[in-house]
Amino acid sequence: MTDTPVSEMSFEAAMAELETVLGKLERGDVALDESITLYERGALLKARCEAKLKEAEEKVAAITLDADGNPAGLKHVEGL
Repeated sequence: MTDTPVSEMSFEAAMAELETVLGKLERGDVALDESITLYERGALLKARCEAKLKEAEEKVAAITLDADGNPAGLKHVEGL
């Protein structure tokens, strides 16, 4: 686990750490207190990944195409 706040992590960093957390929890070789801490961190990491994916989907959806199928510009999406 890193000390980086989850809210500052990129999608890739959050996903990599989430995979590490899941691996530790699946092995079951950590103490109960550490398992709880890992579970809490994992829940935050999962939420961060979901938020970053939603943000990316909104950006992609905002791209408009012209009659030939070429990007014609971006629609304004509130908050982006």
